[in-house]
Formats: sequence, C-alpha cells, structure tokens
Amino acid sequence: MRFLLALFFALAFPALAEEVEVELVLLADASGSISEAEIGFQRQGYAEALTDPRVLAAIERTAYQSIAVTYVEWAANTAVVVDWAKIDGPESARAFAEALLTPPRQAYGRNAIGGALLDAKRLIEQNEFKGWRKVIDFSGDSPNSFSGPPLEQARQEVVAAGITINGLPILCRFCDTPTRYPDLGKVYEERIIGGLGAFVVTATDEADLAEAIRRKLILEISGQMPAYEVAER
Repeated sequence: MRFLLALFFALAFPALAEEVEVELVLLADASGSISEAEIGFQRQGYAEALTDPRVLAAIERTAYQSIAVTYVEWAANTAVVVDWAKIDGPESARAFAEALLTPPRQAYGRNAIGGALLDAKRLIEQNEFKGWRKVIDFSGDSPNSFSGPPLEQARQEVVAAGITINGLPILCRFCDTPTRYPDLGKVYEERIIGGLGAFVVTATDEADLAEAIRRKLILEISGQMPAYEVAER
C-alpha cells in the first residue's frame, strides 16, 4: 500500500525543477582537427575558468546564486563528458572541474555542427533544472559541417526554442599551422550564433583561450553582452 501511495504521489505531483540563473551547455570542439593534447588543454581551460574567483563572484551576484552546467564534446557525434550539475560556490565548481579532467575522449570524426546544436537543445529540455536563461556555449576552430542536420535549420530550431547560441571561435591551435580561417569570428556571427543577445568572443590562440573562456562565462552568467556585439537571429 505504501508503495502504491508513493507511486500515486510521484505521478500526480512530479518533482519541481530546481531553479537556477542559467542552464549552460559548454559545447566544445573534439573533431578530427583536435589532438588528444588539445582536448586536455581545452578542458583545462574550462576547468580553470569555472573555478576562477571572478566567475564564482559572477554566479554569487545572480538572483539564484547558482547555475546549471554540462560539458559536452562534439564531432561527428556528441558526448557528455560531465553531466548536468549545479554550481553555487567554490566546492561545487571544484568538483565539476575535477570531473572534467579525467574522462577519455568520446567524440570523433568530422564536424556535424547542426547535430551538436540539436543535441545540446535536447540536453537543456530534458534536464532537471529550470533556468530563466538557456544558453549553448559553442566553441570550435572551423565553420564547416559535413554530416547531420543542416546548420541553418538546426540553428533556427534552437533559437525558436528560446535558447541562445554564443560562439567561441578559436583562430589558432598551438599555432603549428597558419590560421585556416582568419575571419572565423565573422563567420560565427553570420552562421552559428543566434538568439536574444547572442555574441562572439574570439580566442586568437591557445594562450588566449583560458582568458577568452573566462570572459565569456562571466558575460553568460551575468546576462550581459559585449558592447561591441549584440546579435539576434
């Protein structure tokens, strides 16, 4: 009888989603152009940014004093590296950062940007949090998409769902070759970002990556946009 009553109440009164400032998908490039060393370097950059006192201060200043974050790598497939977690202070940020550094690579192959964006949308729609803002933080070193849903179609579907796509184009990875896409920031503005207040923060090289991630996270957490770039598509 107790089991039946518990089942009845679970079905009749489903658990309320936990409210946070923003639901944030960190959607990081793991395509064929990214080496194992670069995967580790990229994860380290996000781990350092999430535990940075300035990022934690931005979280503390929000209405809910917390955000929900998941870290996902994309290539031909997408793979959740660290599942959704609430970050509300140094301890939870440190736990997320530590969890980010150890899993093996799980995304491989050539770019499928449209599919990655739609998978990120699904992760936002199916999690246990309720953020009054929903953001996909998309990073990569190429605008090309070789398989899966068309990029423009996927972007429109994501934006129509009330989700903002921000971009972190990375112009040069370890600078071992000339920059392939010197206008990558402009391409991201035109083809990838979208939604209310969408913006691009460009990392010029690997040395600039951690700082670019930190700047971008603070803007996304606070709900601000760079004064020089506001896009709505």
